[in-house]
Formats: sequence, C-alpha cells, structure tokens
Amino acid sequence: MAGPDEDDPEPTASADPRASGYPRAAEADPRGDPYLRTRFAIPARPATFLRRDRLVTHLDQALGTPLTMVNGAAGAGKTLLLADWAAGVEGPLAWFTTDTADLGPGVFWAYLIEALRPAGVALPPGGGSPADASHVPQTLLARLAAELSTREQPVVLVLDEYDRVTDPEIAEQLEFVLHHAGAGLRLVLVTRTEPLLPLHRYRAAGDLTEIRGAELAFTPEEAAALLALHGLTLPVSAARALVERTRGWAAGLRLCALAAQEDPDPERYLKEFEADRSTVADFLLAEVLKRQSPEIQDLLLRVSVLERFGPELANALTGRSDAGPLLAGLHRDNAFVEHLGHDSYRLHPLFGEILRAHLRMREPGLEPELHGRAARWLRRSGSLTETLTHGAAAGDWEFTAGALVDDLAIGRLFTGLHSDDLVDLFAGMAPEAHGPAPDLVRAARDLARRDPDHGRAPLHRAEQALAELRRAADPPDTAAAELSCALLKALAARLTGAAGPAEEAAETAVRLRERIPARLLDEHPEVTALLQAHLGSALLWAGRYDEARAALTEVAECAGGAATALLREDALGRLALIEQLNGWPGRAERTAQAAMTETEGFGLPQPAGSGVARTVLAAVAVERNELRRAHALLTVADAPHPVLCDPVLEAGRALATARLHLARGDTRAALAATGPAVDAVTESPWVRTQTALVAAAAHLAAGRADAAVELLEERLPEDRGPAVVAAARARLAAGHPDAARELLDRLRPDGRTGPAVTVRATLVRAQAADDTGDPAAARRLIGQALHDARRDLLRRPFLEAGSWIRPFLTTAPLRALAEDWLTPGSAHGTSPGAASGSTPASVPPEDRPQPPVVEELSGRERDVVLRLSRMMSTEEIAADLYVSVNTVKTHLKSAYRKLSVNRRNDAVRRARELGLI
Repeated sequence: MAGPDEDDPEPTASADPRASGYPRAAEADPRGDPYLRTRFAIPARPATFLRRDRLVTHLDQALGTPLTMVNGAAGAGKTLLLADWAAGVEGPLAWFTTDTADLGPGVFWAYLIEALRPAGVALPPGGGSPADASHVPQTLLARLAAELSTREQPVVLVLDEYDRVTDPEIAEQLEFVLHHAGAGLRLVLVTRTEPLLPLHRYRAAGDLTEIRGAELAFTPEEAAALLALHGLTLPVSAARALVERTRGWAAGLRLCALAAQEDPDPERYLKEFEADRSTVADFLLAEVLKRQSPEIQDLLLRVSVLERFGPELANALTGRSDAGPLLAGLHRDNAFVEHLGHDSYRLHPLFGEILRAHLRMREPGLEPELHGRAARWLRRSGSLTETLTHGAAAGDWEFTAGALVDDLAIGRLFTGLHSDDLVDLFAGMAPEAHGPAPDLVRAARDLARRDPDHGRAPLHRAEQALAELRRAADPPDTAAAELSCALLKALAARLTGAAGPAEEAAETAVRLRERIPARLLDEHPEVTALLQAHLGSALLWAGRYDEARAALTEVAECAGGAATALLREDALGRLALIEQLNGWPGRAERTAQAAMTETEGFGLPQPAGSGVARTVLAAVAVERNELRRAHALLTVADAPHPVLCDPVLEAGRALATARLHLARGDTRAALAATGPAVDAVTESPWVRTQTALVAAAAHLAAGRADAAVELLEERLPEDRGPAVVAAARARLAAGHPDAARELLDRLRPDGRTGPAVTVRATLVRAQAADDTGDPAAARRLIGQALHDARRDLLRRPFLEAGSWIRPFLTTAPLRALAEDWLTPGSAHGTSPGAASGSTPASVPPEDRPQPPVVEELSGRERDVVLRLSRMMSTEEIAADLYVSVNTVKTHLKSAYRKLSVNRRNDAVRRARELGLI
C-alpha cells in the first residue's frame, strides 16, 4: 500500500540480488554528477502494505507484451504495486525512476543505460553512455536496441514516474528502442498521464498490457483488509462507505487509516472525518493543486462547488473561454478530474471537499456567488434539479421557487423519486422570501405535511399576488403559477373532503392547460395525474362513485414512469375500494394486488402509496374469514404518504378495523373503531352508511334486533343495497319475515351490486323461507348463495347467518357445494352457523395471514399450476405441454414467487383460493 506519497522521488531502497556482478562504464552522468543510485532501487514495501493478487496476476501479462502501462492518479498505489510485482519476477529486471527527464535526453538515456547494466545489458566499450546532456547519438540508441534484440531472455525495464517525460524527443527515442529491441525488452511505464507513445498501435496489435485507475481502486474487501493491517477492525459495510467516499484511492485510505489510529473512536472517525482538516488535504493540495498553474488552480477552486460540470458551465464560473482543453488536460493527467462522457466532468469527492474548504479560506463569500452563477446558467440550459440545488445553496429563494413554479414542477414535491429531497431543500427557505412563487412553495410544503390549515394562508397570498400581476399594464405569463395554484387548491379540498372546491379547481386547471406549452405538460405528467387524483378522491368521499371511477381510472392509466407511479398505486387502491364498497371482493382484491405492485422497479420507498390497497385487502380477508391476515394487513407499521392520507383512507381503515373486531366478536372494539370523527368539511354518505351498518351488526350480535331496526330506519336511505339487506336482516331477527322480504323486493339487479351484498340478501330470504315453513325454498336459496359465494370464498355471510343454516349444510346437495372451502373438515375447516367471531374447533388455514399475489400468473404458468392440481409430475407436465422439463421448472419457480409459496400443494391451494384454477 502506498504511503502518504507513493511517488516520492527519493524512495527507500531495497537491495536487489540482480544488482551485482556487472561492471559500470562510468561513475558520473553527462553533467559530471555522480549517479544517484536510489533512482535504480526498487522501493521497499511498508509493513502495512497489502498485496493484491488480482493486480499482480494482471501484471504477469507484462512478461508477454512489449509494452505495459500502469496509469493512475497520484497516490493510486502504482509504484508499490510494481515494486511488489517486480520482487517476484524471475529473470533480469531494471528499475529507473525517471525524475531526470527534464535535464535533457542525454541525462535521461545515461541513467536508463546505467539502470540496465545490473540486468546484464552492456554496450560495447567507447559507446556506452551519452557525453552530452542535451543530445543522444542515434548510433547509441541503435546499438542499445541491437544489444537487447540478441538476448535469449528479455529484460523487464520499469520506468517509474514516467509522467515526468514530457519531451517528445525522448518519447520518440524510447519508442525506437522498444520497436527494434523486439522480444529482448519488456517496457513497463508507471505514469500519472497518458505517455507520448503510439499506444493505439500496440493496443490494436495486442502488444499492450494496461492497468488504469479504475482497476487500481481498492474494493471494500481490500479496504477492510488494509485497515486490519493498521490494527483497525471495520465491517465491510463501513469499509464500503469509506471506499465510496475515497473512490478506493490508495493514498486516501492509507492516510485515513493512519489518522484513525490516533482517534479514540476509529470507526466513527472513518465515517465522519472532515477531509479538509486531515493529512489527505495536505497531500492533495501539495501533490495536485499546487502543481497546477494559477489559472488552473482558480478553475479547480471555482468548479468545486459543482457536482458535475461541462466546459461551458466552467467558463461561466471562471469568466474564461478555454475550460474545455484545460479540463481535458486535467483528466488526461489524472489530476482527480473524472470524465463522465459527453463532455461532462466531476471532481474526485475528497478533492472536491478539500477544494471547497480551500475556496472558503482564500475567497470568503465567493461560494454563494458561484452557486448563483451556476443556478442561472443551468436555468438557461434546462437542468431544473441542479438549478434548484444551486439556487438554494446561493440563498436566492425567490429565484429558486420561481424556477420550480415556472417549470410546472411543483408536483414533484409530492411524487416521484426525489420528492423527499425537494421538500428537504425548500425546508430551509428563508421567511423573508416574498412573491407568488415562494408562497406557492410554502403552501405546497405545508400541504405535503398534510397541514391544510397552515397551507391556506400562503396559498391565498399567492392567489392574490397572481391576480395583481394579471391586472398589470404589461402582465407577465403566470399560467404555470396559476395552474400550480389550482393544483394546490385541489389538494387542500381532497385533504378536507370537499368535492365542490376540488371540482372548481379541476375546471380552472382545464382552462389553464390551454395556456401552458405542450412541452411542459409532457415533461410533467404528474401535474395532470395529481389533479385527477385529488378530484377522484374528493368525489369518492362524496359517494359519487361513477365520477370518481372516471377520474381515478385516468390516473391509473396515465404514463410517466416513476413520476406518477405513486399516484397510479393510490388510484388503483381507491378503485379497489369502490369495488369493495359495491360488494365485489374478487374484483377489489385483484385491483388492490395490482396497486401493490405498481411502484415496483422504480426505486420508490416501500410501501410507497397511501395504504388504501392494503386496507381493501384487509376488508376482503375479513369477508373470507381470514382474520389473521386481515389483522396483519391493518397493522403494517409503515406510515402512508402524508399527501395521500386523506379522509377516504382514514375512514376506510376505521371501517375495515371495525369489521375485523365484529368478526372476532368484540362489538365494543368495533364501535370504538368507528368512533373517532374523520376531519372533513362534509359528511361522506357511504361512511355514514357503513358506520351505521357496523352499529346495527353490534346490536344484532347483542340480541337487540329492535334497536338495529330503529337505527337503520332512522339513519339509512332504503335504496342502497347494503343498507337494505342489513335492514331486512334486522327485521327478520325482530320476527318480521314478511317485512324483511318486502324490503328485499325493492332491490333490483343492476349489475353494480356484487356477491358480498347479494349473497347476504339471498341468505336473508332463505332464513325467512325457513321461518315461514318453506324448507325447500330455503334449501334452494342456500344453494344459490353457496354457488355465488364460492368463487370469491365469501365465508362471513354464512358465519353471520346464525345456527339455523347448519342443518341445511349437512344435506348431500348443499354439502357438496360447501366442500373444500366452507364446511367443517374441508380444506378450510370453518364452521358455518357459529356465532359471529366464534372460534372453530381447529384453527383454519385461511385464518393464517396470506401474502398477496405479487403479480398475475401468465397463461403458461396457469397451465402448469392446473396440471399440478391433477397430481402430474414435472416430466408429465413437460410432455403434456410439449416443452422441456427445465421450462416447466422455470414456470413453477415463477408461479411460486407470484403466489408467495414454496411447495406444490401450497401453490395449488393458493391458486384455488384466488380462483385461478
């Protein structure tokens, strides 16, 4: 491992057994100075040096190619890597640290020839060394090449610090010798810069071995091993973070390790050290920054405020016009300037930290100005995210908020991959920032925290300011700001359950869209999606299902990738809720499962959405008497996204929780669950209905049928399906079967009401028939209910029916319909006729939490699972489907993943539960 400066011109020498037994032709170089023998010495490796076998193995290829280049930045570990490798090379090897190149070709070649002598390369007497420091006779180079070409075993010549060779004449001479030496020379260059040699020719011919900076970088495992050599025990995860910060830079890791040894908490130091106050800073300032010209130093200091940059942006910060070639040169010279392609660069992270600290010390107050310049340049170039970052760093909040609003990007505070970052960025906005844009951002920030009370004031100020601008003699274009205002008003309406204001905001938005450039609307699909999502949720709260479905479907089907994934998930969840409220548990489950997978693959936090889908799945699980699963779904600890946590979600969760308590027989907990008032400006009709249904069910469970009848007659409209069925059941329990049938006769099949309602209605009719002495009609109606409930596995209606139904289910025709999913002793072991919430004799499998299907099975996967249910082997399935056994195994593995199972029997059972086979 490199020390603080692995390219030290005076390295500690180690004795080399190959360095004796060969006479020297001269004791002095062409200037008359004695040879400095340290330039021929292989540097010694420190005790904490880490041998990296992957690099040594790669270097072994140097023995088979004429030219090898190890190219990396200062402190990359090049020299000690070569020293470690050279110590293991069998055969003649010469080492020359080329820090004499600036003294002229004569001195360079005199030293090189002297370095070769211990390796057994000797020129004829009288022509063995240049006599002129500035000139080398061509005949001497020809003799040297001829001498090397006659060798049976090639000489390995390592030229360390070859980046000091900047004289094209020396490079041309070296290429001449290398070419004519043939197989007698293996030249290894250790350099920080691209050497002045025709590398492309060697590369094309396969005659070049290369190791560059990316390969020299330490891996996390290597970094952990290096730290261990310094007495520091660090887990690979912590080492990975250090490697990320240092980019695996050898000298940086070594210097950090040395400094951490002196700290009482080494692991904390390595995690939190301030680069600008460490030996790393001293190294980089001395070895990189101070080696540059004043112009380049100024360029590096100014671009240090940028995460990434191109020549034009660098010119904007420096006032120069030549940043392009300067940056290309810095990258070529491995001066810690990384080229990202497409004329884009960035500084090494540690180097950037140190330069920024140095900038603050040298020119206090310049950093915010540079951020401001960068923000305005980036604004013109169309890079919004970087514009906002630099605008905030400059403290120019009017400009920064204006850029966000004018770009129609205020929706990104609520959705997308970087919404949290944007909220955090504007959290530091100064209170003295004034104008419509800062006020809109303040309102958005408050609404993003689900605080409409505080959000209304800045929203109102922004609306008034925009109105004043429109009345000006020469009004500016405020369409984007007005549309942002409409969006926030729709959100405020959603959070308070106000359908009317949400509709007004949506109508205003439609008019404003005509004034917005199509490009902006295309770039920000989240704006339209948010508006429709807010409208759809407010309409859903108002019980206007058809209109809500139309708006939410538009959101669920919108494009936009990650920018709208959160909204698509939430919209699908609310569409599932509509299906559940209408009594379609199977449809609700499938839509909710689709919602649960909508954000997969976008890198969004999980769970990313509002939780409506999970609530719907819990409600469906209660209908199936899968109570443990319902409980697991309702007690997920992850908080929903604040913007999407509106009255619809709150009421939906409260009602699902109440029904779970009812199914467990805890009527007091059920009533308490619906007790807390939802914070909304208007009452929701379906929430009012469902709350009354829970209360009525609690009365019936306690034997208070008359109280249930009175409650339902007073509070519920009798034209709603669930309400009518509940009222009919209450009247039947009160001993009025004719009144119950009369109520049910009012129901008209319209295709909207699903089996969760119709099955209950059929069972009420069956009980009424039984009560009035018509068992045949009761049996027929129970058979119809079983048939309608089977596909969706609706067990709760039969459990709620009471003990009267049990004798009917023991008869042959009905027992056959109930087998495998309802009756005792079947796969589900549920005992119909038990009181609501009663515990069966054994815990049924469906009462275990069941994970949702990850995604729908493909047609071929269904074919495979169907054949599994027929007890076919893998080979038989392959033959039946005309595919290979491996293909069947692949389909099985995918189906197991989607069904969240690990075994064949479980896959068949789960597929049957979901109605897939």
